[in-house]
Amino acid sequence: MSIFKTSLLSLASVLLIADATSALAATEADYKTALSAAEAANKEAAGLRNQWTVTAAAIAAAKKAAEAGDFDKAVASSNEAEALAKASIFQATNEKTLWKDMEIR
Repeated sequence: MSIFKTSLLSLASVLLIADATSALAATEADYKTALSAAEAANKEAAGLRNQWTVTAAAIAAAKKAAEAGDFDKAVASSNEAEALAKASIFQATNEKTLWKDMEIR
């Protein structure tokens, strides 16, 4: 399996896990916890110079949903943002070494 396919499958797995929702209604505390995790992962991605714009959009959507009082949607968007940030971290760390395998020798 190629490196690209492996990375793509890993990204898809992370996004599917993040999309899983609980049966209970989310609270403001749940939202704050999820948002904190998303922002921390996004900060780590920034440190690797590999922030994705879709991550920032998901964080903005989470904040907007929370302002409207829709904490279920806010938590879901925060979880999506965290998954995207973690995927960008995964991409950055893998490409530090895997680019050598793609180089023509």
